[in-house]
Amino acid sequence: MAACVCWTAKASKAQTPDAAAIQFDKRPSKRKLQEWRQGYLFLTPAVIVLGIFIGIAALFVVYLSFHKVNLFTDSYTFVGLENYARLFTDNMARTALLNTLSFSVVVVPCQTIIALVIASVLNSKIRGKYFFRTVYFLPTLTSSSALTIIFMFMFSVTGPINMMLINAGILPAGGGINFLENPDFALKVIMVMNIWSTVPQYTTMYLASLQDLPTSLYEAAEIDGANTLQKFTNITVPYLKPITTYVLLTGIIGLQSFQSQNAGTMWNQVMAAACISVLPIIILYLIFNKFFMVGLRMDGEK
Repeated sequence: MAACVCWTAKASKAQTPDAAAIQFDKRPSKRKLQEWRQGYLFLTPAVIVLGIFIGIAALFVVYLSFHKVNLFTDSYTFVGLENYARLFTDNMARTALLNTLSFSVVVVPCQTIIALVIASVLNSKIRGKYFFRTVYFLPTLTSSSALTIIFMFMFSVTGPINMMLINAGILPAGGGINFLENPDFALKVIMVMNIWSTVPQYTTMYLASLQDLPTSLYEAAEIDGANTLQKFTNITVPYLKPITTYVLLTGIIGLQSFQSQNAGTMWNQVMAAACISVLPIIILYLIFNKFFMVGLRMDGEK
């Protein structure tokens, strides 16, 4: 009996391959290497562009932070951590930090909440919802320069906002507020403009996600006696939590474009950017009007 057991053990041991003898070829196949080469080849242009315009620029900013720079004489004087120490004592830096903080506290929650509410309404069974979807999406097609000019006109001394306040009796006749140059209102105007321009984009994201929300959840909630607000807070909001996280993150990241030092000069910087954007259009218009239209008039006179 012992011999039989010993034989069977030897047989099983002889039939079982040694694990150490099994060698797996961990080298990637030629097809896998070709896929890797193609992937890196497609990534190379983007890596080069990002490396030049973002990577090198970021490293140069770090280099500048340790120097006192004079652009007129092109001189760079090493000052160590002096620039960082000035952040705690410079009134302009403190004002910029407070403006950015107030901007983020107001704009990010407002644009998120408004976009969520509008998307929920547009996803409901209202009449003309496709028309309203198109109307709410139009601001995303407006360029930043055109948007700036529109708000400059709306909030000017003789603009529609002042006219509405005067007609309502809130302001005296001829007592329009210069929203664009008044430090008490310039920051608020920028907030309104930013919210108005970003809400449609986030509304589209919310609306696209709501298309996949099963209607059976709403039907089950209605059977249980839930009203519209309860369905919104207990079904819609939890379901859109990933999109809300993305909206909040992109909204906070978008604050890096808000770099005005104080509310008094804020609108001037925005308008300077708008003028730079519009300048090529003006030049093209002048060239077209100067040469092309003049040539047409001369041909017509002949």
